[in-house]
Formats: sequence, C-alpha cells, structure tokens
Amino acid sequence: MTKKEDPPVSQVPRAVRVASLLSEGEELSGDDQGDEDEDGHAYEDIPNGGWHTSSLSSSLPSSLLIPDLPPHPMDGLPVGPTPSPPVIKAGWLDKNPPQGSYIYQKRWVRLDTDHLRYFDSNKDAYSKRFVPVACISRVAAIGDQKFEVITNNRTFAFRAESDAERKEWMQALQQAVAEQRARARLSSAHPLGVRGSEPPDRAGSLELRGFKNRLYVAVVGDKVQLYKNLEEYHLGIGITFIDMSVGNVKEAADRRGFDLTTPYRIFSFLAESELEKEQWLEAMQRAIAEALSTWEVAERIWAMAPNRFCADCGAAQPDWASINLCVVICKCCAGEHRGLGAGISKVRSLKMDRKVWTETLIEALCAAVTTSDLAETQALLGCGAGVNCFSGDPEVPTPLALAEQAGQTLQMEFLRNNRTTEVPRLDSVRPLEKHYSVVLPTVSHSGFLYKTASAGKLLQDRRAREEFSRRWCVLSDGVLSYYENERAVTPNGEIRASEIVCLAVPTPNTHGFEHTFEVYTEGERLYLFGLESAELAREWVKCIAKAFVPPPAEDLLARDFERLGRLPYKAGLSLQRAQEGWFALLGSELHAVFPEGPCEEPLQLRKLQELSVQGDSENQVLVLVERRRTLYIQGERRLDFTGWLGAIQKAAASSGDTLSEQQLGDSDIPVIVYRCVDYITQCGLTSEGIYRKCGQTSKTQRLLESLRLDARSVRLKEGEQHVDDVSSALKRFLRDLPDGLFTRVQRLAWLEASEIEDEEEKVSRYRELLARLPPVNRATVKALISHLYCVQCFSDTNQMNTHNLAIVFGPTLFQTDGQDYKAGRVVEDLISHYVMVFSVDEEELRKQREEITAIVKMRVAGTASGTQHAGDFICTVYLEEKKAETEQHVKIPASMTAEELTLEILDRRNVGIREKDYWTCFEVNEREEAERPLHFAEKVLPILHGLGMDSYLVVKKHQSMEAMLLYLASHVGETKHGMMKFREDRSLLGLGLPSGGFHDRYFILNSSCLRLYKEVRSHRPEKEWPVRSLKIYLGVKKKLRPPTCWGFTVVHETEKHEKQQWYLCCETQMELREWFATFLFMQHDGLVWPSEPSRVSRAVPEVRLGSVSLIPLRGSENEMRRSVAAFTADPLSLLRNA
Repeated sequence: MTKKEDPPVSQVPRAVRVASLLSEGEELSGDDQGDEDEDGHAYEDIPNGGWHTSSLSSSLPSSLLIPDLPPHPMDGLPVGPTPSPPVIKAGWLDKNPPQGSYIYQKRWVRLDTDHLRYFDSNKDAYSKRFVPVACISRVAAIGDQKFEVITNNRTFAFRAESDAERKEWMQALQQAVAEQRARARLSSAHPLGVRGSEPPDRAGSLELRGFKNRLYVAVVGDKVQLYKNLEEYHLGIGITFIDMSVGNVKEAADRRGFDLTTPYRIFSFLAESELEKEQWLEAMQRAIAEALSTWEVAERIWAMAPNRFCADCGAAQPDWASINLCVVICKCCAGEHRGLGAGISKVRSLKMDRKVWTETLIEALCAAVTTSDLAETQALLGCGAGVNCFSGDPEVPTPLALAEQAGQTLQMEFLRNNRTTEVPRLDSVRPLEKHYSVVLPTVSHSGFLYKTASAGKLLQDRRAREEFSRRWCVLSDGVLSYYENERAVTPNGEIRASEIVCLAVPTPNTHGFEHTFEVYTEGERLYLFGLESAELAREWVKCIAKAFVPPPAEDLLARDFERLGRLPYKAGLSLQRAQEGWFALLGSELHAVFPEGPCEEPLQLRKLQELSVQGDSENQVLVLVERRRTLYIQGERRLDFTGWLGAIQKAAASSGDTLSEQQLGDSDIPVIVYRCVDYITQCGLTSEGIYRKCGQTSKTQRLLESLRLDARSVRLKEGEQHVDDVSSALKRFLRDLPDGLFTRVQRLAWLEASEIEDEEEKVSRYRELLARLPPVNRATVKALISHLYCVQCFSDTNQMNTHNLAIVFGPTLFQTDGQDYKAGRVVEDLISHYVMVFSVDEEELRKQREEITAIVKMRVAGTASGTQHAGDFICTVYLEEKKAETEQHVKIPASMTAEELTLEILDRRNVGIREKDYWTCFEVNEREEAERPLHFAEKVLPILHGLGMDSYLVVKKHQSMEAMLLYLASHVGETKHGMMKFREDRSLLGLGLPSGGFHDRYFILNSSCLRLYKEVRSHRPEKEWPVRSLKIYLGVKKKLRPPTCWGFTVVHETEKHEKQQWYLCCETQMELREWFATFLFMQHDGLVWPSEPSRVSRAVPEVRLGSVSLIPLRGSENEMRRSVAAFTADPLSLLRNA
C-alpha cells in the first residue's frame, strides 16, 4: 500500500497548524469521533493489572528508551510546581481509526512517564488525545508491524515502520506501565515522598470554538484538561491538557465568553451564563497562580523535621502555614484556620504567597520548634497576654519595642504578625485605661458576603438574588479575598486595596439584596456585594474604605457616603498637570481632599453654575463651576468615571417637589424660578396680559417636566418657547409645591396680616413673617416679588398692574380656590411695599431699574395677535483689531456676560483656545486712548448702553493676565500701597482743556476704598473714593504728556451720575500690572479670572422676529448709534405707534 506523505510542516499554513486540534474533518469525523468505540473492541474481561508484571521487568537499552528527539515546543518554557515528566520515547506512528482497518493516519506519538499522547505533527504543542499510563492494562502485538494499547474500556491500534520499531514501542510502553505501578505502591507505603493526584478545582461542560459538541473541562492543579464528555473524564482519557504556566485568561466580547491564551493558540470558551463564566475565570486564575508558584520556601521550611507534618492533623508535606501562630498546616487544616478569621490565624501558602515570606519570617517559623524563647512567647500569647500591653517603661512601652531594643529580630517578627490577633480573655475584669497611644493596626474583617460575577461596565439592570453567590470574605493585610466557604484554603479571587479606586453604596433594594455596595478597581472591573443586614453592610463598607483611603483623607469617612474614591483633577491656577484627589459624595454635597491642603469646603452640587462634560468619549472632563471656583475632574478610567458622572449629575438634579430639593442658584433661588423669571424679564415685560394669559397645556407640561428634571441644562430661547408657555410653567410649579411658597404652617398668619389697617404695622408684620420662612422660600419670595414689581412698572403696555398681578398670583401662591380675597391682598401689599418689606437699598434698586430700562429700550412689538416677542440689542464687536473684515454683529441679551460674548465671537471665527490664552473682551475708548478689559462675569448690555460714539468692543488676548495671576497668587495681604504720578482732569473756562501736570502722590488701596495722600508721612488723605465705583482703563492719552508709558485712567461716577476722571502713572510695567491686578481683586472679591473659560456657547437666535425688524439690522456704526439715541429719548415710542 502506497502511503501518502505529509507535506513538511513549514509548508502547512500557520492557521491550519494552530487550529489542528479543532480541525473539523479530523475531530468530528476522524479520530476524535471514532475513539468512542474504536473497532468495536471491548476488553472488559481483562482487568486493569490482570497480567503479570514480571514479563515487563526486562531492562531496555537507553538508546531505545530515550532516543534523540526534536525539541518539543513547551520544553524551553518555565515550568510550574509540577515538573514536566521525562520523555521515554517519541516518533511517527500510523494510527488506525475505527472507520476502517485499512485506513491509517500518521501521528506523532509521545510517551512520558505519565501519559501516552499523539499529535498531528511533531511541532504541535497540544495533543489530539492523551491516555494516562496508569489506565493502560496491557500492550499486545496484532500482526505485521501493528500493536494495541489496551485500557479497561478502550483500545488504541498503532502501526510502526518495522517490526523492530514496534518492539521498541511495546517495550517502552510495558516498562512505563511497570514503573507507574511501582510508584503507585510506593505512594501508598511512603506518602511523604510522592505527590498524589488532587481533585479538580472546577469541572464542567463548556463550548469550545471549532467543536460542535460541548467539551468537559477540568481545572486540576496547574493544568486545564479537555475531555470529550463526562464519561471520558471518569475514564481519564482526554483530548489534551494545557499547562497554565504559559497561559493567560481574559474576557471575550461575548458576555458569556472568555479566552485562554497561550503562545501556541487561543482557546475560546463559552459558558452557560455570565456568573459561570466568572467562576471559570477565577478557577483558571488560581491555576495560573499555582503554575507560577515556587517550592523554594516550602523546601526550606521542611528542612526542619517537625515542619514536615501538619501541626494539627499530622498530614505529610503541609504547604500552608499560620504566620502569627508560627505553625505549618496542611490544606484541609488551613481551611479550618481560615474559618476562624484573620484576627485569630493568618493563613498563608508556602508556595504562592512569596512576598509574605521574608527571610526573618522563614527563620521565625523554622526556629519556633527549636528556640525556647520564641516558644515561651507563643505560650504567653496563647494564655491571653496582650501583644500591645504596657511594659511599664514609657520609652519602650510595648513588647515589640522591647524586642527591637534588644535586637531580637525573630521575636519582633513574631510579635508584629500578632498585633491584630484576637486572644480570648481569661477573666471578665475591665481592661486598665491605657496612658499611651498605639499605632492603629491593619484593618481586618471577615464574614459571609453575597457576590455577583465581576463586570466590565456599569450595572444598568437589577441583579436578581439568584445571581449572587455566597462567599466567605476576608479583609486582611490590604487584600480582600473571597472563598467558596469558610473552610476553603485557596481563594476564588482577591481584590487588593491598593487597586481599589472607588467604593459606591447604591440605594437599598437596588438589587436582589436589600443592601449592596460596589467596588471599582484600576483594572476596570466592578464587583457587587450584597447583604440583608444594614448594620453588617455598613461595617463592611467602613472597613474596606479604611483599607484603601490614605490617612490625609480619613475625614471623608466621618459620615455615610454614597460614593468614595480617587480621581485625577485640575483646579485653581494649577492647570498644567492633573493631580489625584480624594472625593466623597454625600447627598448633594461633593467633599474633596486635595494633596496640597486640608479638606476643602464641599461643593454644593445643586448650586452649581455649570455642570458639563467636555472632550471626546476617550478623554472626558467633568466641569463643575461654583461661585469663585472651578473644578475639572478627568475621566482617566472610563468605568468609575462613568459611575461618578451619573452619581454627580443625579445629586445635582432636583430630588423632589419641595423648594429645598430643587437646583439652587447663588442666592438660594431655585434655578427653575430663575430661568422663567429671567426669560420673561428679557422677552415678556411688554407682552400684553403676561401671567394672565395661559400657554398651551401640552407645551407647558413638557417645559415644566424638563425644568424639573434638570433646570440648569434648559436654555429658554426666544422663538422656541412662547412667553405665555413659560409664565404658565412658572405658575404651575409654584401652585404644585407640596408645602406652598409661604408654607402651610405660616399661611394663615400671612392672610391675617393682610387685614391690619395700619400700613406701618402691616409692613412690620410682613417683615417678621418673612424672616420666619425657610431660607430658600424667603429668597424665592423676594425674587418673585421683585420680578412682579418690574412687570407692573410697564402696566401701561402689558395691562398688568399690581391689582391684576395680585388676582393671578394670590390663589397660585397660597394654593386657594380664588374665593379668599386676602390671598390677593397679600401679594398686592408685597408688590406695593416691595422696597420696605424686603429692605431694598437705593443702589440695588438703581441697578435693577437700569437693567430693565436697557432691556425695554430694545423691545419691539411682535405679531398681530397681540403676543409680543422681545428683541435684543444688536452690537458690532471686533476680533483682535478694528477692521471691516473682523467685525461681527452680535445679539446681546440682558443676561449675556463678557465671557459669553468672548466665546460667541471665538466660536463664530472657529478660534481655538489654548491653555494660556486669556481671551478677553475690551471696552476701547478711542478719544481717551485707553481700554478696559471687562471682567468675565460683567453684564455686557449696560456697558453697551453707556458707550459713547468713540467707543467699541473688541475681543483679543489679555497679554498681562498671566503675570497678574502669578502676582496675586504670591501676594501676601489684602492691601496695596506705593507712590504714583497723579493728575486730575480739570477744565478751564469750559474749553475742555486740562490744566496742571503730574505730581507724586502716595496711594493706599484696600477692599473698601482708594485713598490719596500728599506724601508718605501724611495722616489724612486728600481724596478718598469707594473702590467698587471706579472704572480702571489702561492707558493715558498722549496730549497729557504722561511721564511714563505705564499709566491708567480712573473714572469715578458719583451718585448724581457725574463723572470724575484722573490719571495715574507707574514707574515700570510690572508695577502697573500689580496695581491693576489689585484693583480687579478688590472689586470682584478675589475672582479675577475663571480657572478656564466656560465652553458653553450661546445659540444665536434669528435677528428678525414677527413683522418688525430688530434695531438695528444693518448700517454703519454711526447709524446704529443714532438709532440707539432715538430709543434712549423715548423707549416706548414704537410700542405706541404699533
């Protein structure tokens, strides 16, 4: 018969060679299927070992037993604790499958002391089939060049190239079987010298890619064994086994899948469920740990004869030890010790916990059985002596200190490992009060927890109770280990405290167990644990938190947190690189501990001015803007950052229907109220019947729902929302408040106060009741009445005077049916006596009137239906310099700030902002040859209203801002003083010609005023100006002949709106920057520049609404100024002419 030659292995495609184990034609129709009932032979009548071993005792030449073999792919790799068995013989044989006795397939066969295996080629790392030598009953010749390997239930037929080669194979197999039987007898007689077989750590059925049927997989020691089915597993005849010293396991894309990766191929498995997958992963991880373990420590400890047997049961070769009791124990007894808890016995493996076994600890364990001093110390501790008991000497207060002073390293090691040991007390006497401080021990805790399979993403769905597995968990020495039960020795898995980045506590009943907590690790894994007892769950959370939170951040553990962890952040002026801070979320407060200082004031999340997520999906940054500070939290790890983001957004949102549960602004005014009031102030003051007319029910309901969900993110835009819809949403919100705006407790008192006849007594009573309201209610009442006061100021246009507003808002605010006239009277009184009831000073009232007047001057009539949309002022703003090609026409709402205007211009021109680009909006006065950088929070509309014909706005970089910020960061104190050149602007004979020159004067600037002294020694200032009423312009016009080029112009507006102007000059540019920075610092309470500009761009609405154009749409700058001047004279002229 002509035998078909196999192609050289080098010519076989690599994919074919790697996947040879999974070859469809070979595995499913060839050897793999046929081996189940090969040739139909059944040798049940021949018992295992039924023939005499004397015939196998003939010695064979070494050349026959161990020929020169090609290197096996695994031979050069590191081996685990189980050494690779020596190869007895290897070579090519023809194997006979069951399909036909005349069809043979060429196989590379390899025989070692433990297994007979055959492969597709001599380069393959994994066999197609293995037969344990212990299962072989006998080997027999069956014809020319053929022989059979017979087991209890199976027969394997092979054919050699010659009779001589067949003889060699038969002799090698017979001797291997004989030696195997001899080892078995030796094992039963001398258990100390031979390692026996061990039960599988995990076994069960798995799907393997490339096989139609499920395989039976067993994890035994440091091997993963593959079998066709459970029956073959019991027979011991398998497909192949994988040495885990070269293996690695990881999750696959499929939720139930995972990959076992080796240098030679990838085994892709699929489990029944996600939970089962996690259990397989844990078992294979333990196999890897076993494969990479070392016997070095065990051999050194076994060198002492007493250490060769378990201290508890006497079992040979104990490979575990209790490091605080200094005894060696076997695997079974280690489970018993583990059940006692880490406070009683600290169990460690001699093979795997290599980092624990220091030289001193090994010596202590070896000396424990020979050294009388150490044995005496053990006896004392066993009788109840305290490791931290007071020695009587304050200089060396503890036994550990005494041992260190005496240089007893073994005693020190023993005492150190027993510092957290719990020793039962021999009496009930209360312990003496300690008069010394003891270092806190390492956190230790143990008990049962219910655990789900770890996940690589957030748990969006509820985890049912059936998905939790009961595990014995031990927290000790910075490691949280979980075991199958309290007696198990090898953990199913462990979580190192140093790898924990976040600890979260979901609300009760989020999952199948009432109380749960989540642990996030650096490896992007989420572990969910559950308990029924709130007390036990709280104790576990506190212990885990103490284990991974450093001492500087321990203040965060004082209260019950919802989420705790570390995150990279940027804040303040340190924006060059991110630092790592510790954060804790408690209700709507975010507490933070930064490395450069103590615990910061918590961020009130419901009072944030901005909460946004910037960057792309790979580099997200959470921006939290609060008054006077901005915090940037970076998403370095996607899993825990996503959890933090959702938790912070939820905490910052409204949590209920009461006022105190809403998102709040700086003044404790709910954002939902502010949004509506601000929009109606801008767009509805001149709308006829405002608040009396109702909006569309469906639109009102949708708007109110979005405002209640997250009012901060809602942007009310003209043309998208009708003023009547917004006003109806505000009224509905106030009417639906569970406790009402005036509270149920005080409602009757307010109504009774309206009946007081004496006006002064009534106002006094209102003020008294106002002071009794909760802070949020009080601030909301003031904001609402202030708004209604402005509305009634334009009653000639909107037809809503004080009485009409009271009719609408009385039943709304007091939640009555409209029959009680006293509710309307209260609202009418509050509007009429707004200034007196709310103690509004003239400055506040003046600012309010200026802003409202500026808005109304720009309003125009709207549609023919009577509903009037408001327009805004259109202004020309330049980018970097005043040129026709750089001008931008921008609509300026009343609420727009200088920062928002700057970003609007940059967005239009697609100008990117780099890290140290301080883009600022400047007010330029060409006549005075000076410019003023606007503060980022300054409102733009009042500035535009006061601009002269020779002034304009330009957006450009503030070149001195970085130097100013550095000066303020290093400046000590809150005052600035020094000499400057001074000149006052006086007019002669009304000709506008300035008189006088520059003179040296001494200035002192503090938070309240700027004082001018004639000289340093002067005690009384010549002049004094309130600092907040000053406007500082950089530059001095040249015709004044300033002595230096480093000057600025100061403008002061008196209460009678008279402007005073003078000029100051400094000696150097740095001096000018210091003075200007100090002015800004004093005028704006230290907030000179935001940490980084807000990235929220304002949407630009259409510049034409209804049938009337906004003023102005086109034209030169002068034409625009003349149009504004016409409006200034009579702002409501268009309304009357409409």
